[in-house]
Amino acid sequence: MPLVNPYLPLYKRLGYTFSDDANIEEALTHRSANKKHNERLEFLGDAILGMVIAKVLYQRFPKQPEGKLTRMRSSLVKGDTLAEMAREFKLGELLLLGPGELKSGGFRRDSILADAVEAIIGAIYLEAGMDICEALILGWFAPRIKALDPEAVSKDDKTRLQEYLQANKHPLPLYEVTAIKGKSHDQTFYVECKVAGLAKPVQGKGNSRRRAEQKAAKQAFETLINE
Repeated sequence: MPLVNPYLPLYKRLGYTFSDDANIEEALTHRSANKKHNERLEFLGDAILGMVIAKVLYQRFPKQPEGKLTRMRSSLVKGDTLAEMAREFKLGELLLLGPGELKSGGFRRDSILADAVEAIIGAIYLEAGMDICEALILGWFAPRIKALDPEAVSKDDKTRLQEYLQANKHPLPLYEVTAIKGKSHDQTFYVECKVAGLAKPVQGKGNSRRRAEQKAAKQAFETLINE
């Protein structure tokens, strides 16, 4: 009796069937599980997702300025949104994790789920090309794009800091990861933010680079305002 492909239900939810199951397997493999993991695909998928969402927002909201378009894009591609999407796709039950990550509940962690969505995008692009990849992304995000209200999208801390610096004709902030501590399944990222107008850099930490950058930006912005 032939084995049932474990990825078939996922393919149905994605609206795409991989011609080579090894590609989806790599996209779902965390670095704690194998030397061949999904970080390179995640890097590629992140860039593709940002471009596709930027394009559709540019077309859909022709009268909105760059700042609002940026905030709307950020609200769609941020980790929390991608983690929600990963749960809708039921990725958690298919993730390939190392023993430590399994023990700590990595299949529920937002950052791991969000990275898997980006990795899947990268894998689809490599296998099927840009046109199919873009169509799928737009389909997945259609309800969220339709619900967007340019006036209701709040600014994240990195955006607030950037706009403040631009308004005061200062250079943009520089973010640098200064340390990554902890085991692969439970890491803490430390980010340093250098800002013109502050005597010394400020630091932020979080369980992903993105969150650490947001916290550093928040501290930098509040320090600038208070001074």
